[in-house]
Amino acid sequence: MKIAIGSDHRGYPLKQELIAFLKEKGHEVTDLGTDSTDSCDYPLYSFAVARAVSNGAAECGIVVCNTGIGVSMVANKIRGVRAALCYETAAASTARRHNNANVLALGAGYLTARTAKEITQAFLTGQFEGGRHKRRVDQISDIENQTEDNRL
Repeated sequence: MKIAIGSDHRGYPLKQELIAFLKEKGHEVTDLGTDSTDSCDYPLYSFAVARAVSNGAAECGIVVCNTGIGVSMVANKIRGVRAALCYETAAASTARRHNNANVLALGAGYLTARTAKEITQAFLTGQFEGGRHKRRVDQISDIENQTEDNRL
C-alpha cells in the first residue's frame, strides 16, 4: 500500500518508528516531513499528507503531532479526506470499516510506539464495509460539495 506520512516536531520520533514499521510490513512510504525535532508548524505537514491522499498519490495517510487533534483538523479540511484521530485499535478499525477513513491521526504525547503500531496495523487492515455506512460516507461528500449557503 502507498502511504503518505507526516508529523510536526513533537510527532517526529514516533513518525520515524512508524516509517520503519510500515516498511517492514512491505508498504511504500512517502515521508512528507518534518525532518527533525526542531520546532515547526504542524499544518504544513498535515496538509501535505492530506493532499497526497486527496490527489491519489497515496492510498492513505498518517499524521502525527503531540495530541493528534491539530493534524486531524487540518487533514479534514481537504476535499475527499476523512481523517480519524485514534487512541486505540478498535476505533482505528471501526474508522476504516464504518467511515472509510483514509487518514489516521495519532497523538505522540499519549501513545507508546507499540500502541501506535497496533493502532496503525488495525487501521491499515480494516476494510470499508459499505452498505448503510456508504450512505453516511456519501453524506460527508455531499457536505463537502455544498454551496456557500450551507444547504444540504
